[in-house]
Amino acid sequence: MEITMEKTLDQKVVVNTIEAIDTSKPSKIEVKDVNVWYGDFQAIKGIDMEIKPNTVTAFIGPSGCGKSTFLRLFNRMNDYIDSHRMEGKIKINGKNIYKKKVNVEELRKEIGMVFQKPNPFPKSIFENVAYGLKIQGIKDKKFIEERVEKALKQADLWEEVKDKLKKSALALSGGQQQRLCIARTLAVEPSIILMDEPTSALDPISTSKIENLIFELKKKYTIIIVTHNMQQASRISDYTAFFYIGELIEYGKTKKIFTNPEKKRTENYITGRFG
Repeated sequence: MEITMEKTLDQKVVVNTIEAIDTSKPSKIEVKDVNVWYGDFQAIKGIDMEIKPNTVTAFIGPSGCGKSTFLRLFNRMNDYIDSHRMEGKIKINGKNIYKKKVNVEELRKEIGMVFQKPNPFPKSIFENVAYGLKIQGIKDKKFIEERVEKALKQADLWEEVKDKLKKSALALSGGQQQRLCIARTLAVEPSIILMDEPTSALDPISTSKIENLIFELKKKYTIIIVTHNMQQASRISDYTAFFYIGELIEYGKTKKIFTNPEKKRTENYITGRFG
């Protein structure tokens, strides 16, 4: 599929032909022989993986093992790091997202990101959720209002905030702020959601709400979550990938990984013998 974007540059119209990712169907991710370096340090070593659509995949492993680096490859967030270098292929619905013709900003609209700590903007609740729509140039007020309401409902936050949409998002609790950030991600209707330890800063009740939300969201989205919480990974994920020192040690159905892993290192980590 190809789309054409027009930009005005020095009063001239420049037309760039770029490859678009087909997100009309649930997103399948294929990783082939991916290696990542930061300068001379190799952070990711020869990873092959296929992530099925409409599933939750958990990345587990000790700190510094490459989980977050690998996660950020899917929306090319590592591109911001000058010393970063990547080799291999990552395909979403058959399209290699590291080809030169891929428009990275368009890619990031399709791949939402939820970070470890809630990061609401110092704006109203409504403006936080509407932000992504507005920077896309959408001006239809009714459309934006409908999309904001839909996203807040999807994030299980609507009933708690529907009467205070004009109030500051910073007044919300930590758990509410994280669900607001999820709503902000959902408002632009991505096809894949990346979550980097989204509950590590939250209390048990808020964590439970986020986990229940993830379970519901996988019906529509492909979700990848980095977590240090073994119980969380076993509760919410369909598949689990265990990383160690930049290598993918074992990857498979979560139930098997946690009850009958094939590799001794996986068993040692899950049972708390190291990590």
